[in-house]
Amino acid sequence: MLKKVTDTGDVRLYQWASGRSAECFIASTPQTRAICNDTTVLGTDYTDRLRTACRNIFQARDFSLQEDSTVVVNILRGGLNFGLREALSEAYGWKKHTTCFISAQRARNTSDPEEWHITENAYRKLYFPREASFVIGDVVATGTSLQYALSELLNTAERQKTALKNIVFFTFGGPAATDILSRIDQECRIRFPGYTHTTVIFFEGCFQVPDLTSTLAIRLTGTDLLRLGAIMAPDFIESQYDDPAFPIERCAIYDAGSRAFWVCEYAEDVRNYWKQVLDLAEQGMDYDTYLHQRFPELDASRFHSPSLREIAIRQINLMS
Repeated sequence: MLKKVTDTGDVRLYQWASGRSAECFIASTPQTRAICNDTTVLGTDYTDRLRTACRNIFQARDFSLQEDSTVVVNILRGGLNFGLREALSEAYGWKKHTTCFISAQRARNTSDPEEWHITENAYRKLYFPREASFVIGDVVATGTSLQYALSELLNTAERQKTALKNIVFFTFGGPAATDILSRIDQECRIRFPGYTHTTVIFFEGCFQVPDLTSTLAIRLTGTDLLRLGAIMAPDFIESQYDDPAFPIERCAIYDAGSRAFWVCEYAEDVRNYWKQVLDLAEQGMDYDTYLHQRFPELDASRFHSPSLREIAIRQINLMS
């Protein structure tokens, strides 16, 4: 299912035969493995590492981008985490590429918490050259914000009579990203003559998003990015053995916005998860059982039967 197409040492890029019209890759880098595995990577350390990973991917693969026509679109606020404006400058020495902004914050519906709607969507600064390639980064769980933002971008491009050529999308995300970008790819080929391709770069894996049918002891539906049942880079899978806490984290990224910009809220979120794990341990849950629940493909014997209780206490203290 995964075919390695690029290996620079800093970047391993795997082509994923997703069966979609968008071209999908899974990228594994030291920086994004650290982000997905180590919850103490936060604040500016987190955004610096993510920008570096994006820069290295730009250097490792040709995305058919030109300086005068490349438009970095920041879907606020999560899109700011990727540092794509700076990553392009560092990778290619550019200084004239365009940067735009659109707000698209999702929220759960009060009548049905498993349904989402868009709030805080009033801010936008969208201006495109005559020809444009969109470069976008965002975390995708349900895809509510992404679908809204892309629809607005295409409508604005059409009103401004911009010839859209291609889209490059970076994400920590789940299957909704491929579904949405594939539909957008088909739409762009109809609305913009000369549109060539859509590229989706998943960092470390295309993770699963839990819903009400998920049987996990701890889950945050519509939000968490799970290792369970995911399509992941071999490098990322092997990295799980570096620390027994890695494969049992609640989410591969947690809340990307607070992780960068409101660290106290992010740290409390992580602590609350590990307090729940501690409760499970004190009720009799052992590490091997919990690992099997969250990442059954791993070989539990390689961890030498660690204490789930001790891991939870350590992780709580790390985030204090």
